[in-house]
Amino acid sequence: MALTVSFLRRKHQESREQILERLQEFGEVLQEGNPKIFEELVFCILAANTSSKMSAKCVDALRPVLFKAKPPQMKQKLVGIYRFINLRPAYIYHTRSYLEKEHGFELRNLLQSFQNPDELRDFFAANPGIKGIGYKEASHFLRNIGYKGYCILDKHILNSLFELEVIPKVERPANKKKYLDIEDKMKKFCKKVKIDVDEMDLLLWSLKTGEILK
Repeated sequence: MALTVSFLRRKHQESREQILERLQEFGEVLQEGNPKIFEELVFCILAANTSSKMSAKCVDALRPVLFKAKPPQMKQKLVGIYRFINLRPAYIYHTRSYLEKEHGFELRNLLQSFQNPDELRDFFAANPGIKGIGYKEASHFLRNIGYKGYCILDKHILNSLFELEVIPKVERPANKKKYLDIEDKMKKFCKKVKIDVDEMDLLLWSLKTGEILK
């Protein structure tokens, strides 16, 4: 079925209760503490170019060694279930080491030290200490731990925005400027159709995948 504004509004009303429940669950993560916050960051490092289900499965496999293991041990846990077993464990180890050395692994305090939401996202998206995280993944991570107002411009969202004629073509934003440009277009569209931007993200994602996941 073609994606239209009227269809979008109807599906939003049908699924809004479930969407709000999911957003509430995201909002509880920050209170669960530093290990859970780091798990969500690892989830987003692993999720690039794969599925949310696959990433969650990998986090489950890594959990027993996630806070102590070096890349070879992490790689061993991912053999047979994940494609990027060489690069991503190295990213996780680099990021964990940076957060331990520079911030004492006090992730909740670190997050709450930022007053500006753009600076907060920049910290994760443009920080050499954080590996494997760009603007999409940083937005995803922050949304998954309860922050609001960020657009997660993955292929499902971009395809939907194209169908809705919000953007002229489906193209992954290659830099911060292009990312923010598409994000601004999505936010203006959400305001126009009177659907909260965080709810819209989960709505569009669920219409493409059939599920309201993270």
